Amino acid sequence: MTGRTTVRVDGREVVLSNLDKVLYPEAGFTKAEVVDFAVRSAPVVLAHLAGRCITMKRFPDGVTSEGFFEKRCPRHRPAWVPTSPGPGDRGGAVEYCRFEEPAALVWAANLAALELHVPMALASDLDTPTAVVIDLDPGPPAGMAECAEVALAAREVLAAAGLEAWPKTSGSKGLQLYVPLLTPVTHDEAATFALALGQVLERRLPGRVLVDMARDRRVGKVMVDWSQNARHKTTIGVYSLRARPRPTVSTPVRWDEVADAAERRIELRFEAADVLARIASVGDLFAPVLTTRQHLPTGRP
Repeated sequence: MTGRTTVRVDGREVVLSNLDKVLYPEAGFTKAEVVDFAVRSAPVVLAHLAGRCITMKRFPDGVTSEGFFEKRCPRHRPAWVPTSPGPGDRGGAVEYCRFEEPAALVWAANLAALELHVPMALASDLDTPTAVVIDLDPGPPAGMAECAEVALAAREVLAAAGLEAWPKTSGSKGLQLYVPLLTPVTHDEAATFALALGQVLERRLPGRVLVDMARDRRVGKVMVDWSQNARHKTTIGVYSLRARPRPTVSTPVRWDEVADAAERRIELRFEAADVLARIASVGDLFAPVLTTRQHLPTGRP
């Protein structure tokens, strides 16, 4: 289907265009399928996006071309897509889109906003993150199995500090652990905690983990990217598509799946269809991140 068509989503009119355009050539995955994924995943996605300043990464020419980040909400947005001020590149305020209803996800999908990047704080309180993110990024030849091993070690350390975490794939190479708080904490405190956890893991798994950001030191190791907790940083949103050769998704996983990945050295990689099937089967595995209240320990983990 070329040209434009108008659809109604929960009473909103959304204009769609070029639905037959292939955005993932390796998989033959079209914009129409991106829109379909947005519609069908909306019941679980919106709970994690609502009230937050969303950064879109758009790929209008597909994933084989260079995409671009869009922090500032486009002026041509529908009137029913609200905005909120958030941190800009140079410290000034930027009006970000907020996605509060399914039609907003469909509108973004039509823009080929394949990736939705999300801050740790709500727009109503930009200085208070609702969770700590532990971003595990492997340096080749390390991969998912190594990330899973580090994630399991991190879970043990967190448990000793009285904290629970929920894992998700990045949809790319690594894993991310979310430690929900929903209690008063600053971004600096969250980042300091994530760094301290990474340093503990460095000592527990010598030669396999690092917190140093220097790329030349990351070969074969898993980096604990504690800097993702900075006020101006975002992390790929749960259930967001990724701009990889195939339509992979940042997907919540169970801890037994993480253990299986570590033991059997298998990938945890899920595409859009897999994720819709998982949602239908087990619901939103990441739901506890929205309601679990925890306090960061006053000392090191």
